[in-house]
Amino acid sequence: MELEKEIEGKMTTCNSSFKIILGSSSLARRQILNEMGYEFTVVTADIDEKSIRRDKPEELVMALAEAKANAIIERLRIEGHVEEDAQATLLITADTVVVSHGMVREKPNNKEEAREFIKGYSGGHAAVIGSVVVSNLTTGIRKGAWEKAEVYFHEIPDEIIDSVIEEGSTLHVAGGLTLEHPLTSPFVEAVVGSTDTVWGLSKALTEKLIKDNLVAVKIT
Repeated sequence: MELEKEIEGKMTTCNSSFKIILGSSSLARRQILNEMGYEFTVVTADIDEKSIRRDKPEELVMALAEAKANAIIERLRIEGHVEEDAQATLLITADTVVVSHGMVREKPNNKEEAREFIKGYSGGHAAVIGSVVVSNLTTGIRKGAWEKAEVYFHEIPDEIIDSVIEEGSTLHVAGGLTLEHPLTSPFVEAVVGSTDTVWGLSKALTEKLIKDNLVAVKIT
């Protein structure tokens, strides 16, 4: 089955007291969770993100992360992968948006929009708002929160912007913002806040929400 192949995701060190499912296709989020030393599998959500709207970016990223969690939980139930287990199973979902010039920037719809986004960052700054939601599939407990980081840029030459856009990677990240890209990283002046938040998954916030969820299990 396609789902069975998907949940075979890459594993790292063992977290024997609980299982983790990462609900994201983002390579950056997988890398971050790997760096945190967790063993995990991967299942992705199939939702229409554009159909979910909120007035504030903080509310939007929370709503999207929760919608991803709900979709994945339903998918797992349909495929028979959610079952009672003495070992807790934690589903981690996340979402990120960029706010620039008062406008919320999600994934660009096309190259022209990606170019508009990046030109808007050149010589200025943008706020990156990222949410993390941890859902316990065994108990139904859900913990979530968001973090914010500010990114300041030097002037980015047009030829650099063109080269990055032609590669296509900007179309798959919020706001077309790829700090780690070797072409754009030299033009990042400073990051105020967690770089992990900009990449798509705050390590500190994720760790806190995992612990909070497991503590809630013990209390109940």
